[in-house]
Amino acid sequence: MSSLLLFLIIIPTTSTLEFRYHDNREIEQYLLQTNASNPDITHLYSIGQSVKGQQLWVLALGLSPRRHTIGIPEFKYVGNMHGNEALGRVLLLKLIDDLLHGYRDNATWAVQLLNSTRIHILPTMNPDGFDASDTDCVFTTGRYNSNGVDLNRNFPDPFAGLRKKPELDEEKREAEVRAVIGWLRMESFVLSANLHGGALVASYPYDNSNGGSELMGGASVSPDDDVFVHLAKVYSYNHASMHQGDRCSGRPFLEGITNGYQWYPLIGGMQDYNYVWAQCLELTLEISCCKFPPVKQLPAMWTENRKSLLAFIQQVHLGVKGQVFNSSGVPVQNAEVEVKGRRNMCPFRTDKHGEYYRLLLPGNYTFKVNYTFKTLTIPHGPDQYSAMKHNFRLRQITTTTGHTSANPTEATLTPTSEQSLNCAGGGATNRPTWSGLGLTLGLVAVLRYQID
Repeated sequence: MSSLLLFLIIIPTTSTLEFRYHDNREIEQYLLQTNASNPDITHLYSIGQSVKGQQLWVLALGLSPRRHTIGIPEFKYVGNMHGNEALGRVLLLKLIDDLLHGYRDNATWAVQLLNSTRIHILPTMNPDGFDASDTDCVFTTGRYNSNGVDLNRNFPDPFAGLRKKPELDEEKREAEVRAVIGWLRMESFVLSANLHGGALVASYPYDNSNGGSELMGGASVSPDDDVFVHLAKVYSYNHASMHQGDRCSGRPFLEGITNGYQWYPLIGGMQDYNYVWAQCLELTLEISCCKFPPVKQLPAMWTENRKSLLAFIQQVHLGVKGQVFNSSGVPVQNAEVEVKGRRNMCPFRTDKHGEYYRLLLPGNYTFKVNYTFKTLTIPHGPDQYSAMKHNFRLRQITTTTGHTSANPTEATLTPTSEQSLNCAGGGATNRPTWSGLGLTLGLVAVLRYQID
């Protein structure tokens, strides 16, 4: 009998998670135990290994934890990217514990979250760095991975040249970064946050700039800036004190939020990579003034952050979601789903299921799906744990001599010029190469409307 099988047999069905710093082996054991005790709503998997060969474990939670379900958005939390910023490890383990106990106790908040969302939690992205870290509040020992690299400066940077394919130099990236990039290609994440320490603020893209039109008043402003500001405020105002601003005797942050570039420029950051190439809106959450808070403070810090962590997950249900179908009712992969007035560096596209998710605040928006337009009125989805559902169906018409063919030939979609920008990144996609059939074919949309 293998040691792993023996371990799984003797574990208890419930566990009590202590408020302390667990080492990497203890985290692994806890995740194995939790997965074995809750096989119906959890799935444990590794996205790769650290430089020193430690597994980067992720626990997925939800009604279908092993695979994506159409209409159920994918959410993720990443902790301990900097090895000496350790509070995120503790909070994410407690969040797992809290979600599972709430679900088993039939608590409404937990049931609603897990029934409507697939939640992925990576407690430590930098286990090697944690092993090397000390407990100092300020110094950087353990910040980097075992190669001495800052993982939050090692991602392909969109401002370094969007026309450069990010995968070309991927083999030069650190093992932990390559693992996350592969993860983003495996799942179509909609919303994410990575947890840091050393300040108390919610930071949002962009982190970098090339001095173009995105640079406004000292901030590097993304097309979805209103959504990012909202998301940051959701975290800061649900936190016990983050929204009060200057809590670490450093730079004051109005309402506890900041544009990343306005705080300080950062090249090769993870949140810009998520947003531009994986169409996943991500925040960087600085959750403690001390990078490695004393153990006695951990219970209070969990209390301060718990409501924020849960409220932020719920925001994955902002806006609108749906699928794009062709005239035969087959989902269309790689269809552009753009919003007027939001010219993203890489257009948002449907994944291999023909799905799209657009996080948007309530209001009226005009959508362009390939070559068709439609204005939608979007309500506030998080209250109902579901974004508005809206499917697009595309059918062809011929435009020769102004007559419509009764039996139009199926056309291959023609990409817009943005495709030359090499925007294929993440999002559970196997992107095809489209070829055009000339100017005699057009597309109109037949729209199916439903609110979950």
